[in-house]
Amino acid sequence: MLKGIDPLLTPELLRVLAEMGHGDEIVVTDANFTAASLGRGKPVITLPGVGVERASAAVLSLLPLDAGQAQPVAYMQVSDTPSGYRSAFQRRMVELLESSGWARSAQCKAEERFAFYDRVRKAYAIVHTGELQPYANFIFAKGVIGEALVP
Repeated sequence: MLKGIDPLLTPELLRVLAEMGHGDEIVVTDANFTAASLGRGKPVITLPGVGVERASAAVLSLLPLDAGQAQPVAYMQVSDTPSGYRSAFQRRMVELLESSGWARSAQCKAEERFAFYDRVRKAYAIVHTGELQPYANFIFAKGVIGEALVP
């Protein structure tokens, strides 16, 4: 255990977060997600007793989001829904992001299912949770931590 570090962050997950560079993406998925096949060749960290909200909060407690991207957060669009639709779970997640100061609603983008899968294939790592809510899959792009640039 470490002081000030969320105990949900396993040594493997801490290593992954530290290794990620600016612009690298981490995926936090529900239990139904095809993490093993889409995650071939990359770290897949399993948190079976935890939901996406809790896992995302732990990850984002250390991971800065990419301020250089208009939408550093993506979530899987529910199939056969109109543009702009968010499930109750997705709305709760966006509210969590906003209330925690991590991202604004406009910084969260719905991604069509197969386009989402394409991004997952390029992601640095996957956190596969025990979340049973379908379409509870989010991608977070890592930003930077540093001092302000001096002109």
